[in-house]
Amino acid sequence: MRHLVRRVIVAAAVAFAVLTTVTTPAQAAAPASPAVTFTNPIAEQRADPHIFKHTDGYYYFTATVPAYDKIVMRRSTTLQGLATATETTIWTKHASGDMGAHIWAPEIHFIDGKWYVYFAAGASNDIWKIRPYVLETSAANPLTGTWTEKGRISLPLDTFSLDATTFTHNGTRYLSWAQNDPAVGSGTNLYLAKMSNPWTISGSPVMISKPEYSWETVGFRVNEGPAVIQKNGKVFMTYSASATDANYCLGLLTASATADLMNPASWAKTSTPVFKSNAATSQYGPGHNTFTVSEDGKSDILVYHDRNYKDISGDPLNDPNRRTRYQKLYWNADGTPNFGIPVADGVTPVRLSSYNYPDKFIRHWEYRAKLEANVTNLADSQFRVVTGLTGSGTVSLESANFPGYYLRHKNNELWVEKDDGTALFDADASFHQRAGLADTAAGVSYESYNFPGRYIRHYNNLLYTQPVSTTLDRQDATFYKE
Repeated sequence: MRHLVRRVIVAAAVAFAVLTTVTTPAQAAAPASPAVTFTNPIAEQRADPHIFKHTDGYYYFTATVPAYDKIVMRRSTTLQGLATATETTIWTKHASGDMGAHIWAPEIHFIDGKWYVYFAAGASNDIWKIRPYVLETSAANPLTGTWTEKGRISLPLDTFSLDATTFTHNGTRYLSWAQNDPAVGSGTNLYLAKMSNPWTISGSPVMISKPEYSWETVGFRVNEGPAVIQKNGKVFMTYSASATDANYCLGLLTASATADLMNPASWAKTSTPVFKSNAATSQYGPGHNTFTVSEDGKSDILVYHDRNYKDISGDPLNDPNRRTRYQKLYWNADGTPNFGIPVADGVTPVRLSSYNYPDKFIRHWEYRAKLEANVTNLADSQFRVVTGLTGSGTVSLESANFPGYYLRHKNNELWVEKDDGTALFDADASFHQRAGLADTAAGVSYESYNFPGRYIRHYNNLLYTQPVSTTLDRQDATFYKE
């Protein structure tokens, strides 16, 4: 009998230990990729942006100017700093002949100790005879260097071709570009070739994508502006599709890092655009992107252009108001990139992950605020931390995909609701941003403005404002900006 009692007690202890092990959350470390925020737009009337982060501590920025007549460049030690950095003209179109018109989409790269600019240009007597060209300088600072024209990149097919970019993979340098092939049809397709030096391709190019979906063929049949980011055992290539108005958008090609990139079958195309116009945030025609990294190297940054209005008078190519913008690029649990939506002008949003459930984020679902993992509808889990609706000294959390809607407490529950302009709403949607109650160094907590001592916290994966007293309370009320 004594043995039976002992067995029951031991079994109960084991069961209790298992229960507490399962239900007690593990403490999270500060996120590997903390939040980065920017104030958009970065550069007015600058399309087709390209940024290169160099080992000298500077970001180098170039883009298409509305007059299509020159190549400009600026640099800064910070990404936001490029917004106000002095701009220098490093090269001007020729007065006649080749490289005399339509100077488009410059890119700046540092290769084997020298700087190279890739760009497209037409001829003064045939402005649509657009081909890719290369400039070179050995100067340490490309803004002050003397540029040598390496000339046109020789391609087997002498047709409309543009948007050349270069990248290395497994020790091999590649060139990708957009080009028309009359045998394929109208419009432009994406091509890939190996390179023997920074201005020369080797071997035969291969076509890796052509316009085939309806969203790639609005106005024109377009695949252009390739850009590469390599991560999680994959090579991802974004590209731009359709006419350069509000229909312009980003598509995505994916190849395994172990695949033969020169085999078109290695590339899989996503069947829907990964980044497109958003009426709620007043962003139209996002495209022709590039990728860079944050100053600390921990976050990937999407750089692109768009307009803040939909309707264009005349040819979109004659509309000068494409602007350069930034936002953080996030990654899904399966290792694929999540572009989200082009966010509203102003401060860019963040995500808030749980201190004790690091894979879960604050998100709204049917306007109720909750905690959830694997939020593939990224914008549901993005909030702009803005000056509080009650004024300075407080903050409010504005929904990224529902501008004008804020996290507010109602009967101690957190909801995302539209600001109705009342003093009660302003108070319910305002919080004091505090150092994290469970991690004062890296965490953040939000104390109710009109109910001091009550904090935003999660309970059974729903969000509430509640008093905190225990260690678990403080953990549930601590979040990390990502």
